[in-house]
Amino acid sequence: MKAVLLFLLMIAAPSLWAAQPRELTWAEMIPPDAPKLAPQMTPMHDLSKMGTDMESAPAVKQQQPDAPVVKALDGQNVKMPGFIVPLEVSDDGRTTDFLLVPYYGACIHVPPPPSNQIVHVTSQVGVKLDDLYQAFWVEGTMRVKRSDSELADAGYQMDADKIYIYELPE
Repeated sequence: MKAVLLFLLMIAAPSLWAAQPRELTWAEMIPPDAPKLAPQMTPMHDLSKMGTDMESAPAVKQQQPDAPVVKALDGQNVKMPGFIVPLEVSDDGRTTDFLLVPYYGACIHVPPPPSNQIVHVTSQVGVKLDDLYQAFWVEGTMRVKRSDSELADAGYQMDADKIYIYELPE
């Protein structure tokens, strides 16, 4: 009996392990041979000359809208942390279509990062954003597929299975 249980556990264990998403870092989304580019963390607009009308600000160019991507990530079940830049918000205040970016303010307060550092995420349920400073974990299947929006071009797409607040390990 113990041998049968052990055998069944050995068979089931790999499939249980495979169901867990791979934790993906932002650095892993850049091919090793890609040119290195330091993020531009300068403010997007000279606020002192604008008054309160942010809409009239000139558009800022994305650093690399056609940055090389890691094709091997296509179809992988991943989990990654990042900041949400809303593209669409439902009537009940949930963000269902957004850009996931590696640092706060990307695409809003500073120039957008290279496209290989942006994931266009869609979600059936969405997430309620109380604070744009809040980081989130997003889990789902990664697609290596370009997506264009008014804010920035993304090199990756994901249909989110789970979205939850990022908390540092204790």
